[in-house]
Amino acid sequence: MRVLGVDPGLTRCGLGVVDGGSGRTVRCVDVDVVRTAPDLPIERRLLAVGATVEEWIGRHRPDVVAVERVFSQHNVRTVMGTAQASGVVALLAARAGLPVAFHTPSEVKAAVTGEGRAGKEQVTAMVTRLLGLAEAPRPADAADALALAICHCWRAPMLDRMAQAQARGAELARAHRARLAQAARDAAARPATPARPGGPAAGGSTR
Repeated sequence: MRVLGVDPGLTRCGLGVVDGGSGRTVRCVDVDVVRTAPDLPIERRLLAVGATVEEWIGRHRPDVVAVERVFSQHNVRTVMGTAQASGVVALLAARAGLPVAFHTPSEVKAAVTGEGRAGKEQVTAMVTRLLGLAEAPRPADAADALALAICHCWRAPMLDRMAQAQARGAELARAHRARLAQAARDAAARPATPARPGGPAAGGSTR
């Protein structure tokens, strides 16, 4: 499975492509960071990010795009820019017919380092080690993009099993509701049992 990991952002947008093999084997295919100038209009910055993401999708042909899920921060302006870049990436992936998987920062950190509160340097060090890179990817946005791709390579089988289990549960629930509805219809259509001849009259005594 080939995964394009995207650490969305406007000033720096990390891109990393990783091939996942048998077990937990992972290999780095490419990594880079898209930079846009803060003084550019927002639409021009999004256009630059989108153009590079689209070019990477065409060049590397990933099977899925993994994007960091936007989470609340104190800097609302930063959150908005990250969310806008994330939306552009999701749109381009959908246009290319690719599924999009969103992972929270804590999920990525836990998958790569075993600790959901790991710092950026720890994430970078583990990404470098896991992928057997000669040097650490810089800046941190590049390492984060590779970490996202690795996270999805390792979490995808579990997510698939969970989705299959949920689908089976939903199908069993639908079948059970259908049986209950059919039983109710059968009961309503069943003719009433007539009174037996010679039985006691309504309201009469049995003595």
